[in-house]
Amino acid sequence: MKRKSNITSLVGSRRLLATQAANQVVLNVPETKVTTLENGLRVASEDSGLSTCTVGLWIDAGSRYENERNNGTAHFLEHMAFKGTRKRSQLDLELEIENMGAHLNAYTSREQTVYYAKAFSKDLPRGTTLNYLEMLSEIERERGVILREMQEVETNLQEVVFDYLHATAYQATALGRTILGPTQNIKSINRGDLVEYITTHYKGPRIVLAAAGGVSHSELIDLAKYHFGNLPAKYKGEAPSFPLCNFTGSEIRVRDDKMPLAHIAVAVEAVGWSHPDTIPLMVANTLIGNWDRSFGGGVVSLFAVRVPSNAGSPSGVDSSSYSPFVALCQNLSSKLAQMACQGNLCHSFQSFNTCYTDTGLWGLYMVCEPGTINEMMHFTQLEWMSLCTSVTEGEVARAKNLLKTNMLLHLDGSTPICEDIGRQMLCYSRRIPLHELEARIDAIDAKTIKDVCTKYIYDKSPAIAAVGPIEQLPDYNRIRSGMYWMRT
Repeated sequence: MKRKSNITSLVGSRRLLATQAANQVVLNVPETKVTTLENGLRVASEDSGLSTCTVGLWIDAGSRYENERNNGTAHFLEHMAFKGTRKRSQLDLELEIENMGAHLNAYTSREQTVYYAKAFSKDLPRGTTLNYLEMLSEIERERGVILREMQEVETNLQEVVFDYLHATAYQATALGRTILGPTQNIKSINRGDLVEYITTHYKGPRIVLAAAGGVSHSELIDLAKYHFGNLPAKYKGEAPSFPLCNFTGSEIRVRDDKMPLAHIAVAVEAVGWSHPDTIPLMVANTLIGNWDRSFGGGVVSLFAVRVPSNAGSPSGVDSSSYSPFVALCQNLSSKLAQMACQGNLCHSFQSFNTCYTDTGLWGLYMVCEPGTINEMMHFTQLEWMSLCTSVTEGEVARAKNLLKTNMLLHLDGSTPICEDIGRQMLCYSRRIPLHELEARIDAIDAKTIKDVCTKYIYDKSPAIAAVGPIEQLPDYNRIRSGMYWMRT
């Protein structure tokens, strides 16, 4: 007993030190400075005094703002960003970037397009040069690149399943379309389509120039005025309406028995970024957690755990034997991870909480062998119902601490900080201080989780996307009936 007590004390001391370190990080976070130019473009930066910095443009324009005809345009534009201009070839640009020791990147989501550069702080002025119209000089070459990328994405089954999930959850709406767009669109998009998208959506109030690392806010303002001060603030005619996207409980199944594993995503409709229920759903998402066979059992326990004589063992282990595998499984904080680990229910699973402006998807993605699909789905829904009815204060406290730790770990380096600034400025119109986020997480208790999960999960019709050998996946009505418990 004394040995166990010493270990408990050691764990408690480490948790206290981790909490103190986290609090110190929060206290030392530099201020996020925000300035709005005359055309509405916002400049937001955080100066941490590093020798390197990340600077980029976060634009409130993604595939959600496309229609069936031009779906894929936003992603096409992203590909054109660093391919040279009429005044400077791609080779010249690449040599200049390589000589600077810089890195350029860009990505497109359903609601945002991002271009950013990471470089030495002294090279900050050269990292902000981006002329949207001049960069449209290599359309034909990039058309082939995008078509090859589409073929690669088709081999990424997680990407495929999530595209199917959006297609069924947001049927016949902009969120239901893919980010890359259909092949026929990529083959037909021309310079006029790209220019039209830029002139329609790239307006000052919809753009944030964000920077983090060793950056001078005043210098960034001057650069923003020089490079982006002429961007229009208003629309010439009527502003495009915000595309509404309604959620539909439904499913898409693509059965292929030649595949070794089934890939399945199931989700309910959640809320947008700025909704007050977002934080409780993030905690609930953390409670479900994620697991992969390659993880083993998560954090390795300091002691093996005795297997009780009535536990049963295919290898004939008696009550005096030790099982490191069971020890690892019991050390997992997620109950679903414990079940998946002990019962060999899946190869991996991950919970997700995908937020958009006015809606979201909260659910689970799993990779299973054909014979364990039914059981894995059963235990998943069992844990969802537990969130709605019987989650404990201890479980919620552990999830809150894990969520706060993950938030701090994510903000390690100028690039993730810059991304956090840009995304939050678009989503919330401000950078939420870490201490405010922590306070909002700390205010959540078990009752909050039960109330919020009941609101969005209990007795709701889910969206389901499944690919592979899915014969054993229960039919939709049976899965729907697992979204509630009969009360007596």
